Amino acid sequence: MAASFWSSVLFSIVSIHHASLLVADLEKSLAFYCDLLGMEVDQTRPKMPYDGAWLKAGKKQQIHLLVLPNPDPVTGRPKHVGRDRHTALTVDAIKPLQDTLETAGIPYTLSASGRKALFCRDPDGNGLEFIQAEQNVVDN
Repeated sequence: MAASFWSSVLFSIVSIHHASLLVADLEKSLAFYCDLLGMEVDQTRPKMPYDGAWLKAGKKQQIHLLVLPNPDPVTGRPKHVGRDRHTALTVDAIKPLQDTLETAGIPYTLSASGRKALFCRDPDGNGLEFIQAEQNVVDN
């Protein structure tokens, strides 16, 4: 694209509203996101032609769980989620999350850069990154 096109953009992105994740079993996913991670279901989800749930991820952001066929392989993905498609969430503290995942037997990797971040997958193989608040965000 020509530089003149880019200089004519009359709007700006102000935030991420939501990330949508494909899931096979809503109850299993809700157990992971709500029971294990402490997220809450946002009751504003409109009637849709498929099952799913909107989850609160902060004050104004959401994770949308969509019960739809997944066209992507869930096996054979990179072991370190930071090198794969993932959704990054900010948490107030990494250590309690790390302890929770260990107790639940959920594999994770820590950030190779040494920053306070960890990576894991949900029951459907969706990549998640958790970054401790007030960190500089750089994917690795």
